[in-house]
Amino acid sequence: MASLRLCLGVEHGLYKPGGFSRGKAGYGDSHWGESSAIMAERVQQPPAKRLCCRPGYNAACRQGQRAGGSACSGSGQTGSCKTQSPESLLDIAARKVAEKWPFQRVEERFERIPEPVQRRIVYWSFPRSEREICMYSSFNTGGDESGAAGENGDESRLPFRRGVALVESGCVDNVLQVGFHLSGTVREPATASDPEASYSVSISFDRCKITAVTCSCGDRDIFYCAHVVALSLHRIRRPQQARLHLPISETLLQMSRDQLQKLVQYLITVHHTEVLPTAQRLADDILSQNSQINQNSQINQVHGAPDPTAGASVEDENCWHLDEEQVQEQVKLFLSQGGYHGNGKQLNLLFAKVREMLKMRDSNGARMLTLITEQFMADPRLALWRQQGTAMTDKYRQLWDELGALWMCVVLNPHCRAEHRWAWLRQLRKWNSVDVCPLEDGNHGSELPNLSHSLPQGAHGHQDSASRPHRTVFTRAIEACDLHWRDPHLQRIINSDPDPGCCYRDNVADGSPLDAHSWPMWQEHVPTACARVDALRSHGYPREALRLAIAVVTTLRRQQQRQLELFRRHKKELLHKGVTSISNSEGWVGHPLDPIGTLFSTLTETGKGGDDGSASFLDPPEGSAQAKRAESQSPPSRRPLQAGDPWLPLAVEMALLGLGQQRNMPEGLYAQEKVGRSEEQLIARLQEVELDHALLKIFRKQALFLLEGGPYSGLGEIVHRESVPMHTFAKYLFSSLLPHDADLAYRIALRAMRLPVLETGATASDLSRPHHIVSVVHNRYPRWFTLSHIESQQCELASTMLTAAKGDSRRLETVLESIQKNIHSSSHIFKLAQDAFKIATLIDSLPDITLLKVALELGLQVMRMTLSTLNWRRREMVRWLVTCATEVGVYALDSIMQNWFTLFTPTEATSIVASAVMSNATALRLRLDGRQQDGLAGSARTLALQCAMKDPQNCALSALTLCEKDRMAFETAYQIVLEAAATGMSHAQLFTVARYMEHRGYPGRAYKLATLALPHLSLSYNQDTHPAINDVLWACTLSLSLGKSELAAVVPLVVKSVKCATVLSDILRRCTVGVAGVGAWSGQLLDATVGAYVNTTHSRLTHISPRHYGEFIEFLGKARETFLMAHDGHAQFTQFIDNLKQIYKGKKKLMMLVRERFG
Repeated sequence: MASLRLCLGVEHGLYKPGGFSRGKAGYGDSHWGESSAIMAERVQQPPAKRLCCRPGYNAACRQGQRAGGSACSGSGQTGSCKTQSPESLLDIAARKVAEKWPFQRVEERFERIPEPVQRRIVYWSFPRSEREICMYSSFNTGGDESGAAGENGDESRLPFRRGVALVESGCVDNVLQVGFHLSGTVREPATASDPEASYSVSISFDRCKITAVTCSCGDRDIFYCAHVVALSLHRIRRPQQARLHLPISETLLQMSRDQLQKLVQYLITVHHTEVLPTAQRLADDILSQNSQINQNSQINQVHGAPDPTAGASVEDENCWHLDEEQVQEQVKLFLSQGGYHGNGKQLNLLFAKVREMLKMRDSNGARMLTLITEQFMADPRLALWRQQGTAMTDKYRQLWDELGALWMCVVLNPHCRAEHRWAWLRQLRKWNSVDVCPLEDGNHGSELPNLSHSLPQGAHGHQDSASRPHRTVFTRAIEACDLHWRDPHLQRIINSDPDPGCCYRDNVADGSPLDAHSWPMWQEHVPTACARVDALRSHGYPREALRLAIAVVTTLRRQQQRQLELFRRHKKELLHKGVTSISNSEGWVGHPLDPIGTLFSTLTETGKGGDDGSASFLDPPEGSAQAKRAESQSPPSRRPLQAGDPWLPLAVEMALLGLGQQRNMPEGLYAQEKVGRSEEQLIARLQEVELDHALLKIFRKQALFLLEGGPYSGLGEIVHRESVPMHTFAKYLFSSLLPHDADLAYRIALRAMRLPVLETGATASDLSRPHHIVSVVHNRYPRWFTLSHIESQQCELASTMLTAAKGDSRRLETVLESIQKNIHSSSHIFKLAQDAFKIATLIDSLPDITLLKVALELGLQVMRMTLSTLNWRRREMVRWLVTCATEVGVYALDSIMQNWFTLFTPTEATSIVASAVMSNATALRLRLDGRQQDGLAGSARTLALQCAMKDPQNCALSALTLCEKDRMAFETAYQIVLEAAATGMSHAQLFTVARYMEHRGYPGRAYKLATLALPHLSLSYNQDTHPAINDVLWACTLSLSLGKSELAAVVPLVVKSVKCATVLSDILRRCTVGVAGVGAWSGQLLDATVGAYVNTTHSRLTHISPRHYGEFIEFLGKARETFLMAHDGHAQFTQFIDNLKQIYKGKKKLMMLVRERFG
């Protein structure tokens, strides 16, 4: 709602020539006073019949152009200009006043303002550029003439696009401008689903900004609706079609009492239902003589009356209309829906809108950011996560990071007023003090240098996290409030371009503000200096941001050179002591302020063309006296970025320097993931740059520095155990340098293969330590949550080197040694082995035997690493190793079989290795003749026998199977089984071998093994479903088939081992029914069976329940059948039943069932 000002009475009268007062000299600091006389003479003339307008200020303007001109005179002329002439002094002055001064100030300055002057000021007060309209009606503005569509949904449905379509379709009617108020009707054409609709739109504006909008469509959103856009664009593009009137108060002053009365009465008559109650109330307040009523009413306490068409007052803030309530509701809605992909995208678009407003130097940017932050702080999930001790989601955490970065940009506004900065500081401190305010690193606070401190040079170790102050996402913004832009050297940097033509100077002092090329340097904490650069870019000062970025890069290059010189002087001493301290307490890649990304963006985006409204840093704040004198100045356009652009090499060099910096791994999962994510994003941006000769020189220079940079470099000879690994960065450097300098590329990649955090005992600089297999450190501090991802990157680097080294045996040997020395994960080494195997055996080329040997060596390494550990992929690894050895040749297979005990378990060696070696597929693959095949099979049999001796329980059967075709070997395997039967083989293993022997036609040996297995077996009375029952029955059947003596020898063993009545009964029937000449053993077996039934019956009756009574009766029926096989079986069974009745007479129901069945 536009601010209403009280229109003070002015002298009423007609304007006459010479009646315009020049007023007091020196009105403000503008040229208004100097040109007033000329303006007066100009407006005395009759209205011009020919429209005068400045080029580019006509009705056909589009986005980014200013519209209006003198086409719209106060008298409502509708003609168009056929010729162009210089803009009148009246229009020039009116346009400047309309942009900068509230109309109340103009009225207060001059007692009488001619009507033509008022009309021109009112005319020019409406916004003249479509860019701001687009900004307030879509998420993103683009470079095309009607604005880019937002990223959300169908772009044709965006308010700005729809508004443009409505204007171009001629759907805007009844456009009326009364003072600083614009109204009109916008028609929505009929569609298949909706009829044609008409909406009333009103817009209030002041000083080229829309201050309030209303539309009868009822749509509520953060941005202007399509109807507001249509009316605004219609006024900008076709100003001559808008009827222009002075503020209504000026019209009322020209009316007599009768005319005023008639006006009021007609207004009430036309809108009596809406305005009559209000009119009567106001009339009562004005005419009331009651002192108390009059005292309570303010209407009689002031002179004049409010006029909504007269523009804003002096006290009103001049800013674009922003629906704060809708901003809060939308952000609250997005957050309440969980911040998933769609909602997170919407919030990121809001953040982009804030940056866009900041770039346009729109005060609503800070307002909108404040509203968003308030809703973020009110999110109930913050308290829930804190109470549960859980971390927020990664996407939600990134939104908080962007929030903190935006506040850094806001408070570092170079032209921010002091009162605004202190207000923001109070608000930030308030949010910072809230318990649920997220921490900067997402886990623990970290003791980092204050933003106002200089770049630290000393080493810093880890401190106890409990003693570290908790730094929230707002801490850096709070610290940035203490920064200022008044430093004279800083002003010189950002206000003047460096002179590349200056001569080179040697022996530049450390404290000098210039480098050896006389380029300015800026000595400040690097992330803070880069935050200044980002603030300049964000607030629409791209040239100044570029100048400061160049100064920061120059400083870092100089520091890099000094560090290299220092290390070279003390290299021997440092290497001897093994110094691994890190000189940077915080890394630049993954830093919350993203200093390297900021510098890279500033240096690479310098040629993408200037923005409308971008101005020089020298431009004073809007509205100041200096601004009025400098308004006619415009910044020169910037040329596009070309291949030979001088800033692109600086950007690349800065990115390489930052990526190669040795830095500590931060604490916390989120901070560590952010380091990796930032590194990958920066490398992705580097990959978009096409390397030319100049950039390759920079690559070589930085690569050599990284190799020789000592503790300052992540690729130096000595690195700290906790430093961030360089695998991903080195992979990029390797790929970039390989076609041009292979030796340097391999030096970089091999140096980067280190992973000191997994080393034990020796430091990372101890190059004499032996190769190791596994040395993972447990319970280390701080914990590396991303270690698995880091090891994957290390594996990718090694794979890249293996691929590149194909065909070069010397390099392959070096890479293999590095892999065996530095990679500690068996799964990753196995992946490398598989990669090398695939590359070596490509279908379209001959096998690369050197690379195959590397794959085999890596496979052997994996076997040794996983031999004594559990690994679910172990069998896959063994099978792959045999396949790889087969591709290498016979000698490789012989080698792994001879050294099997260091590579495989006995089971793996027999069931997988030896079986594969003796298969026909292997013989065909190797194209073996008969002699070679026999030799390989002999080695496999020897392997099988060795395994059977070492682990007969698991390898005996496999050994027998493999030795079938060699009588001597088969006999040896059989003897191993016999010897093992008494020492450790179970009855199941022995029965399995025995069945195998029967199957192979050795029943005697099978019988022997069965007799050895039975003593190991024990079946109790209730194990009638034991898996060994079939083996016992098979053994008895085998013995019966061999002869009575064999059966007689087996029965005692069965009686001793089996106590289950049903099993013994089954054996008894199999061995006696239909068998002639049953011997004494049958009586022994029958007695054992009867005894088992008796014992089993008593055991069952001990804990029997009624539901098992029927099953028990059936069991007794089977027992009776066994009892009857004896000559006095009937008597024995009767005696048995009588005993049961006597002993268990308490179980009356059960005994009754027994009597009914058995008497």
